[in-house]
Amino acid sequence: MELTDLFLAPLYLALFYGLALWVRPQVTNVYTKPYFIPALTLKFVGAIALGLIYQFYYGGGDTFNYYVHTKVISQAFSESPSLGWKLITATDYDPDIARYIARMFWFYAKTEYFVVRIAAFIGLFCFNNYSVMALTFALISFSGIWAMYITFARIYPAAYKELAIAVFFLPSVFFWGSGLMKDSLCMGALGWVFYGFYHLFIERRSVVLSVVMGGLGMYLLVMVKVYILMSFLAPGLLWVFNENNRRIKNATTRMLLKPLFLGIGVVVGVVGATNLTAGDERFDVENIGERTKINQTALYERARDKGSGYNIGTIDGSVGSILRVAPQAVVVSLYRPFLWEARNPVMMLSALEALWFTVVTVRIFVRTGFMRTLRLIASQPLVTLCFIFSIIFAIGVGTNSGNFGTLVRYKIPLMPFYAAGLYVLQAEANKLKRPARARRTALSA
Repeated sequence: MELTDLFLAPLYLALFYGLALWVRPQVTNVYTKPYFIPALTLKFVGAIALGLIYQFYYGGGDTFNYYVHTKVISQAFSESPSLGWKLITATDYDPDIARYIARMFWFYAKTEYFVVRIAAFIGLFCFNNYSVMALTFALISFSGIWAMYITFARIYPAAYKELAIAVFFLPSVFFWGSGLMKDSLCMGALGWVFYGFYHLFIERRSVVLSVVMGGLGMYLLVMVKVYILMSFLAPGLLWVFNENNRRIKNATTRMLLKPLFLGIGVVVGVVGATNLTAGDERFDVENIGERTKINQTALYERARDKGSGYNIGTIDGSVGSILRVAPQAVVVSLYRPFLWEARNPVMMLSALEALWFTVVTVRIFVRTGFMRTLRLIASQPLVTLCFIFSIIFAIGVGTNSGNFGTLVRYKIPLMPFYAAGLYVLQAEANKLKRPARARRTALSA
């Protein structure tokens, strides 16, 4: 961060808040309106805080690597706009821009350089200022996160306060998902995909917006972190079929069609995810076991001496070995690090979140009963989506991370869904208890 940040950041903040106040009446109602500006502010705070932490605590990192690349592209623009534009749009080596490519170690890294392209394009409108780019990434992320929230709130309006906590106010989510990072784009994209699925396939309204923004969200996920979309597709389609199945009035027809809908959802989701990653050396289904083994080993070795590594079992490169350690992967992603495993303030925040997830989950199962809780999850399509997506994603990141430092970043897409699922499940469990309490009161009277 530089001296210009002190002048440009407040100026653009005022512009962004003005835009937000102009948009707010169109995207809020009397219940959701109080959360709009506070949630946006938290995203802005997260974006700036992430930059400060990386600069003064870590002494560098990915967010500044992206910025270093944008500075090269900015310099190219100052020398020749055509060369700068070539750097933003180029997908392969070009002799005209060779001297710039030589200074960018991520030029041939598909996902990282895609983020650089977006950041560099934003930089054209803000003098390539780091803070403004970070705030813009936060704004992009917020647009999708707000779309996620209003979708949750539309499906289950009774829990709009709790859902706001799940989506906006989890520390790891607004910190890691707000700055000049891949994660900010992915959180925003996932929110729009969720919005698009619901409004296009279930509500069948806002069709144009759903197609455009949902499609853009899917494109961003494919380009940056395709495994998020892979994890969402099958649960998302199951959710669509479950919601539409509930609308069939005839109980016999509904019961007969439900297994068919579930089967179609699974098949389409798996085939879609497989085709999305065909030929990708990192995420192709045929390579996923070996890549998981490589990632876990490398990240574990990197963090073992610092005490932040974890070991969930042996992964030998086969899909079977991933399935064997899947339960441990779910536990480590959702309920760890434990408080005594935290080695720094960032890990302590993650540990507190994991403790909260543990306490709420255990409390629901104990108070409601194990089998009754499972039946509740299966009976509520939104809760089913939240938990299946969270479990699939937890297995993926839990087996690939190898250390808590990377895990805290990798797992943030599942956290709003898991927290929202817990809140809705808790509300449904409380509904079951009210009639029982009423009957006991009547009998005692």
